Amino acid sequence: TIQPDIKPIPDKQSRLIKDLLIRRSQLLEMQTMEKNRLQILPKALHRSIKTLLRSLDTQIKTITKQIDEAVIQVKHWRTKTEILTSVPGVGKVLAYTLLSELPELGNLNRKEIAALVGVAPMNRESGTWNGKRRIRGGRHRIRTVMFMAMLSSIQCNPIFKRFYEHLKAQGKLPKVAIIACMRKLIVVLNTMLKNEELWRHKTA
Repeated sequence: TIQPDIKPIPDKQSRLIKDLLIRRSQLLEMQTMEKNRLQILPKALHRSIKTLLRSLDTQIKTITKQIDEAVIQVKHWRTKTEILTSVPGVGKVLAYTLLSELPELGNLNRKEIAALVGVAPMNRESGTWNGKRRIRGGRHRIRTVMFMAMLSSIQCNPIFKRFYEHLKAQGKLPKVAIIACMRKLIVVLNTMLKNEELWRHKTA
Protein backbone atom coordinates (compact mmCIF):
# COMPACT_ATOMS: atom_id res chain seq x y z
CA THR A 1 0.00 0.00 0.00
CA ILE A 2 2.76 2.43 0.92
CA GLN A 3 4.86 1.53 -2.14
CA PRO A 4 8.24 2.84 -0.92
CA ASP A 5 10.90 3.84 -3.43
CA ILE A 6 13.07 0.99 -4.62
CA LYS A 7 16.66 1.57 -3.54
CA PRO A 8 19.63 -0.15 -5.20
CA ILE A 9 21.60 -2.59 -3.06
CA PRO A 10 25.03 -1.10 -2.26
CA ASP A 11 27.92 -2.79 -4.08
CA LYS A 12 30.29 -5.04 -2.16
CA GLN A 13 32.97 -2.38 -1.75
CA SER A 14 30.47 0.20 -0.46
CA ARG A 15 29.16 -2.30 2.11
CA LEU A 16 32.74 -2.98 3.21
CA ILE A 17 33.41 0.74 3.68
CA LYS A 18 30.21 1.13 5.69
CA ASP A 19 31.13 -1.82 7.94
CA LEU A 20 34.63 -0.41 8.47
CA LEU A 21 33.16 2.99 9.41
CA ILE A 22 30.79 1.39 11.90
CA ARG A 23 33.65 -0.56 13.44
CA ARG A 24 35.77 2.61 13.66
CA SER A 25 32.91 4.36 15.44
CA GLN A 26 32.63 1.46 17.90
CA LEU A 27 36.35 1.61 18.67
CA LEU A 28 36.17 5.36 19.22
CA GLU A 29 33.31 4.88 21.67
CA MET A 30 35.33 2.28 23.60
CA GLN A 31 38.32 4.63 23.58
CA THR A 32 36.22 7.45 25.04
CA MET A 33 34.85 5.18 27.78
CA GLU A 34 38.37 4.05 28.75
CA LYS A 35 39.61 7.64 28.83
CA ASN A 36 36.74 8.51 31.17
CA ARG A 37 37.62 5.56 33.41
CA LEU A 38 41.20 6.78 33.52
CA GLN A 39 39.93 9.97 35.16
CA ILE A 40 37.84 8.32 37.88
CA LEU A 41 39.41 4.95 38.72
CA PRO A 42 42.32 4.52 41.16
CA LYS A 43 45.91 4.61 39.92
CA ALA A 44 46.28 0.89 40.57
CA LEU A 45 44.09 0.31 37.49
CA HIS A 46 45.71 2.90 35.22
CA ARG A 47 48.23 0.50 33.74
CA SER A 48 45.48 -1.81 32.53
CA ILE A 49 43.49 1.09 31.06
CA LYS A 50 46.51 2.61 29.31
CA THR A 51 47.41 -0.75 27.78
CA LEU A 52 43.90 -1.06 26.35
CA LEU A 53 43.99 2.56 25.12
CA ARG A 54 47.21 1.87 23.20
CA SER A 55 45.61 -1.19 21.64
CA LEU A 56 42.49 0.75 20.67
CA ASP A 57 44.57 3.55 19.17
CA THR A 58 46.45 1.03 17.01
CA GLN A 59 43.20 -0.59 15.87
CA ILE A 60 41.64 2.79 15.02
CA LYS A 61 44.65 3.73 12.88
CA THR A 62 44.53 0.33 11.14
CA ILE A 63 40.79 0.63 10.42
CA THR A 64 41.23 4.20 9.14
CA LYS A 65 43.95 3.05 6.75
CA GLN A 66 41.74 0.21 5.52
CA ILE A 67 38.92 2.69 4.84
CA ASP A 68 41.24 4.94 2.81
CA GLU A 69 42.49 1.97 0.80
CA ALA A 70 38.93 0.76 0.15
CA VAL A 71 37.81 4.20 -1.05
CA ILE A 72 40.72 4.52 -3.47
CA GLN A 73 39.52 1.38 -5.28
CA VAL A 74 36.12 2.91 -6.18
CA LYS A 75 36.18 5.76 -8.72
CA HIS A 76 32.87 7.40 -7.74
CA TRP A 77 33.87 7.30 -4.06
CA ARG A 78 37.21 8.97 -4.89
CA THR A 79 35.55 11.69 -6.96
CA LYS A 80 32.81 12.46 -4.45
CA THR A 81 35.25 12.40 -1.53
CA GLU A 82 37.42 14.97 -3.32
CA ILE A 83 34.38 17.23 -3.77
CA LEU A 84 33.17 16.90 -0.17
CA THR A 85 36.57 17.33 1.48
CA SER A 86 37.26 20.49 -0.55
CA VAL A 87 35.05 22.24 2.06
CA PRO A 88 37.19 23.48 5.00
CA GLY A 89 36.13 21.52 8.06
CA VAL A 90 34.88 18.47 6.15
CA GLY A 91 37.30 15.61 6.68
CA LYS A 92 37.45 12.13 5.23
CA VAL A 93 35.46 10.53 8.04
CA LEU A 94 32.48 12.83 7.47
CA ALA A 95 32.77 12.40 3.69
CA TYR A 96 32.87 8.61 3.97
CA THR A 97 29.97 8.61 6.44
CA LEU A 98 27.82 10.73 4.13
CA LEU A 99 28.59 8.59 1.09
CA SER A 100 27.82 5.33 2.91
CA GLU A 101 24.87 6.44 5.06
CA LEU A 102 23.35 9.05 2.72
CA PRO A 103 23.48 7.77 -0.89
CA GLU A 104 20.68 10.22 -1.72
CA LEU A 105 23.11 13.14 -1.31
CA GLY A 106 23.22 15.12 -4.54
CA ASN A 107 19.92 13.74 -5.81
CA LEU A 108 17.36 15.56 -3.61
CA ASN A 109 16.36 19.18 -3.09
CA ARG A 110 17.51 21.21 -0.08
CA LYS A 111 14.41 20.57 2.05
CA GLU A 112 14.40 16.83 1.35
CA ILE A 113 18.07 16.32 2.16
CA ALA A 114 17.82 18.34 5.40
CA ALA A 115 14.77 16.33 6.49
CA LEU A 116 16.48 13.05 5.61
CA VAL A 117 19.46 13.86 7.83
CA GLY A 118 17.14 15.14 10.55
CA VAL A 119 18.32 18.75 10.75
CA ALA A 120 15.17 20.37 9.37
CA PRO A 121 13.08 22.05 12.10
CA MET A 122 9.60 20.53 12.41
CA ASN A 123 6.56 22.38 13.74
CA ARG A 124 4.92 21.00 16.89
CA GLU A 125 1.25 21.75 16.48
CA SER A 126 -1.96 20.26 17.82
CA GLY A 127 -5.22 22.12 17.32
CA THR A 128 -4.65 25.67 18.52
CA TRP A 129 -1.45 24.79 20.42
CA ASN A 130 1.88 25.73 18.86
CA GLY A 131 5.14 24.50 20.28
CA LYS A 132 8.78 25.21 19.48
CA ARG A 133 10.15 23.96 16.20
CA ARG A 134 12.53 21.06 16.80
CA ILE A 135 14.51 18.60 14.74
CA ARG A 136 13.48 14.96 14.92
CA GLY A 137 13.91 11.71 13.06
CA GLY A 138 16.55 11.45 10.39
CA ARG A 139 19.80 9.49 10.49
CA HIS A 140 21.39 9.70 13.89
CA ARG A 141 24.86 8.43 12.90
CA ILE A 142 25.20 11.16 10.26
CA ARG A 143 24.12 13.89 12.68
CA THR A 144 26.64 12.71 15.27
CA VAL A 145 29.56 12.86 12.83
CA MET A 146 28.32 16.16 11.34
CA PHE A 147 28.04 17.74 14.79
CA MET A 148 31.69 16.99 15.54
CA ALA A 149 32.75 18.21 12.10
CA MET A 150 30.82 21.45 12.55
CA LEU A 151 32.69 22.20 15.78
CA SER A 152 35.78 22.25 13.57
CA SER A 153 34.12 24.11 10.68
CA ILE A 154 33.06 27.09 12.79
CA GLN A 155 36.72 27.49 13.73
CA CYS A 156 38.41 27.06 10.33
CA ASN A 157 35.72 27.87 7.74
CA PRO A 158 35.00 31.64 7.55
CA ILE A 159 31.58 31.11 5.95
CA PHE A 160 30.27 28.92 8.77
CA LYS A 161 32.11 30.88 11.44
CA ARG A 162 30.31 34.09 10.39
CA PHE A 163 26.98 32.28 10.13
CA TYR A 164 27.40 30.75 13.59
CA GLU A 165 28.37 34.09 15.14
CA HIS A 166 25.42 35.78 13.41
CA LEU A 167 23.00 33.24 14.90
CA LYS A 168 24.55 33.63 18.36
CA ALA A 169 24.20 37.41 18.05
CA GLN A 170 20.49 36.89 17.35
CA GLY A 171 20.16 35.09 20.67
CA LYS A 172 20.29 31.50 19.46
CA LEU A 173 21.63 28.93 21.90
CA PRO A 174 25.01 27.44 20.86
CA LYS A 175 23.54 24.00 20.12
CA VAL A 176 20.68 25.50 18.10
CA ALA A 177 23.18 27.59 16.12
CA ILE A 178 25.33 24.53 15.42
CA ILE A 179 22.31 22.56 14.18
CA ALA A 180 21.45 25.45 11.85
CA CYS A 181 25.04 25.42 10.57
CA MET A 182 24.76 21.66 10.01
CA ARG A 183 21.61 22.22 7.98
CA LYS A 184 23.41 24.86 5.89
CA LEU A 185 26.38 22.50 5.41
CA ILE A 186 24.34 19.51 4.21
CA VAL A 187 22.48 21.77 1.75
CA VAL A 188 25.80 23.10 0.42
CA LEU A 189 27.28 19.60 0.10
CA ASN A 190 24.13 18.38 -1.62
CA THR A 191 24.42 21.20 -4.18
CA MET A 192 28.12 20.58 -4.74
CA LEU A 193 27.61 16.90 -5.49
CA LYS A 194 24.60 17.65 -7.69
CA ASN A 195 26.66 20.12 -9.75
CA GLU A 196 29.91 18.11 -9.42
CA GLU A 197 31.82 21.19 -8.28
CA LEU A 198 34.47 21.86 -5.67
CA TRP A 199 34.06 24.30 -2.78
CA ARG A 200 33.96 27.98 -3.54
CA HIS A 201 33.08 30.76 -1.09
CA LYS A 202 30.12 31.79 -3.19
CA THR A 203 28.77 28.19 -3.02
CA ALA A 204 27.58 28.92 0.52
